[in-house]
Amino acid sequence: MFNLLSILIGLISLVIVIPATIPLLGWANWVALPLIAIGIVLGQLSSSRGGRNFCLVVGLIAVVRLSLGGGII
Repeated sequence: MFNLLSILIGLISLVIVIPATIPLLGWANWVALPLIAIGIVLGQLSSSRGGRNFCLVVGLIAVVRLSLGGGII
């Protein structure tokens, strides 16, 4: 159950992160990061690791985009 919730939160975060790769929309990554953290915690509580790994990949995309934009844009 936790794995399914983690995947669902990861998909919602991915929907936020993908448009945030466009210049001047980087602030949306700051909205997605708390959701990604919740997804990672729920994935860790699950016996399966698929949801956690998916959230980690989405989080990596968000963090790389934020570091490229200087953390703001």
